[in-house]
Amino acid sequence: MPAPGENLKINAARLWDSLMEMAKIGPGVAGGNNRQTVTDEDGEGRALFQKWCEAAGCSMGLDQMGNMFARRDGTDPDALPVYVGSHLDTQPTGGKYDGVLGVLGGLEIIRTLNDLGIKTRHPIVVTNFTNEEGTRFAPAMLASGVFAGIHTQNWAYDRTDAEGLKFGDELARIGWRGDEEVGARKMHAFFELHIEQGPILEAEGKEIGVVTHGQGLSWTQITLTGKDSHTGSTPMPMRRNAGLGMARVLELVDEIAWSHAPHAVGAAGHIDVYPNSRNVIPGKVVFTVDFRSPELHVIEDMEARLKKGAAEIAETMGLEIAFEKVGGFDPVAFDDSCVSAVRNAAERLGYSHMDLISGAGHDACWINRVAPTAMVMCPCVDGLSHNEAEEISPEWAAAGTDVLLHAVVETAGIVE
Repeated sequence: MPAPGENLKINAARLWDSLMEMAKIGPGVAGGNNRQTVTDEDGEGRALFQKWCEAAGCSMGLDQMGNMFARRDGTDPDALPVYVGSHLDTQPTGGKYDGVLGVLGGLEIIRTLNDLGIKTRHPIVVTNFTNEEGTRFAPAMLASGVFAGIHTQNWAYDRTDAEGLKFGDELARIGWRGDEEVGARKMHAFFELHIEQGPILEAEGKEIGVVTHGQGLSWTQITLTGKDSHTGSTPMPMRRNAGLGMARVLELVDEIAWSHAPHAVGAAGHIDVYPNSRNVIPGKVVFTVDFRSPELHVIEDMEARLKKGAAEIAETMGLEIAFEKVGGFDPVAFDDSCVSAVRNAAERLGYSHMDLISGAGHDACWINRVAPTAMVMCPCVDGLSHNEAEEISPEWAAAGTDVLLHAVVETAGIVE
């Protein structure tokens, strides 16, 4: 298919205005957003997105997981659509761009094609996937996971939040549970634009990240049990300190991750200590080790070394230990042709770029199971995300969306 000309670019000011307008819905307390999934604020953001899509001439589809699909028709009624999008939900203390840039960047593609009277052979569909963040209802990428057949819909509906409310009930309550069967849609390809959520692009002075792979993830919950006792009157040789055991396991985690540098990472982010009192030696700790790598054999090696090493630490210290795999997914290799479309677009437009491995999970990681998929990334200041101080520049947003536009249009096929 012919490539679009290098002068084809989006309306950068309109894109930025849309981002700022959406950010008014579910404002945070420190300049960001709190628009968690299937809340009233999420419903309000969805309504604004639908209004904009319909004004751009799109028809809106809605499936039973609340996934939104804004379609711009192509000239070939038999051609499968090219999908583009991300998510509108945020973290409780989220930024204005994580996910939202990918959705509104997709809308800006439609608006730009309308402005220029450009027709494509394949339809283009802009998607808002429900509950990518997974904060209120775990796990992350919930609705795209149902779409790709990773989770069942009933299982997803039964996920509960901290107050015991069910996802399916809340989706219906805000009025965004559709009738369309989840996953029934077939895709020609899928593209997702996202902020990097890391510091590499900014540090390297690059405007575009061409995402070739997504890291695999392994979450192992470890429970160490010793004996809680008085910190002052228990002799050192008689202590069974679960907290100290955890510290030694976390040293092991760091050592294992470093052994697979530079792409593997590891840490524990969720830690509970019992009884968590100043003058009581911890008798029990529960913590989750998060290992990530773009290579499956590396993840498997890290898991095996963790179990062996942690068990040895526990035995030496007289502690009981239990392991539970509580989450994970295999590494993702994105489609070569879609990745090439992104890379070629960056080169055609003259934007500096580099290949990237995504360190975070995205809807594209699940959609890659059912359709050719690729991702575009733009920098974010200091690599900061999942934080109200998350920031990008209008120029970065425009560059990323320009590349997205070219990759999508080239894949959808311009009709001369």
